[in-house]
Amino acid sequence: MTNAPAVPQTAAPARGWYKRNEIAVTPWLFLAPAILFFLVYVISPIFQSIQISFYDWDGLGEARYVGMANYVELMDDSAFEVSLWNNLKWLLFYLLAIPGGLFIALFLNQTVTGIRIYKSLFFFPFVLSQVVVGLVFSWFYLPNEGLLNGLLGVFGLGPVNVLGDPTLATYGIIAAGLWPQTAYCMILYLTGLNAVDPEQIEAGRLDGAKGWRMLWYIIIPQLRPATFIAFVVTIIGALRSFDLISIMTNGGPFGQTRVLSFYMFEKALSEYGFRMGYGAAIAVVLFLIMLVFIAYFLWSMWSEEKGR
Repeated sequence: MTNAPAVPQTAAPARGWYKRNEIAVTPWLFLAPAILFFLVYVISPIFQSIQISFYDWDGLGEARYVGMANYVELMDDSAFEVSLWNNLKWLLFYLLAIPGGLFIALFLNQTVTGIRIYKSLFFFPFVLSQVVVGLVFSWFYLPNEGLLNGLLGVFGLGPVNVLGDPTLATYGIIAAGLWPQTAYCMILYLTGLNAVDPEQIEAGRLDGAKGWRMLWYIIIPQLRPATFIAFVVTIIGALRSFDLISIMTNGGPFGQTRVLSFYMFEKALSEYGFRMGYGAAIAVVLFLIMLVFIAYFLWSMWSEEKGR
């Protein structure tokens, strides 16, 4: 019996580096443009602002290094103190949008007659620009012709100049900002309610849970992702408040409605400003405040993922 001739073994072609690492590398190739834009337009300006905050510069001439002088000046700046306190007011009262959005979402999640009309009415503020919201509330607060004073007159109350009163103006602007912010939180909670497990609700009903107990122990725990996002966007929105103030009061009356972002604009870019270094110092303080909240939210996300 003759042996069959052996078939020569051909070596497999060498695979390139990309083919060997395709699964690991491909996602980074898709992320590369976004990462590049983030580095150029977010991270780089942050470091540039920190650098500029150590200089006295008008934006055109030669920058003069002054060290921590801009930050020392902030400590004695009464306008900066007012802006900082106003930001804290925005933070505190803006959080009312979260429970407000939740209860509106719970109402809109019901099957009642005309629910689509209700959803459209509550969703409407979200699609309006902040400029339009500011103009609408400016007309609403008008001392003589405004709807607010018209309603107060029905109850025999005198006219109130909300935007002209230094003690009321900030709260009036915050109320205007709460209108679209509550609508945004409502959308987040409506999305979260669609993901609520009906089996848990049914089990709660069998155990006798209803009303507030059903909401607190069964529904709200399942809405934690929506609540987390609502907190993040609401706090960042409160700290970044600028356009409503610019439209409704332009920082007045007597500078009592300034916040840090608006005061930064006044010092760095307005007609009587052009103190780029001082404006950058205000921006750095605002960034550090935001960084505290962002770090806390990231830590919370990491802890939650680690606990799973």
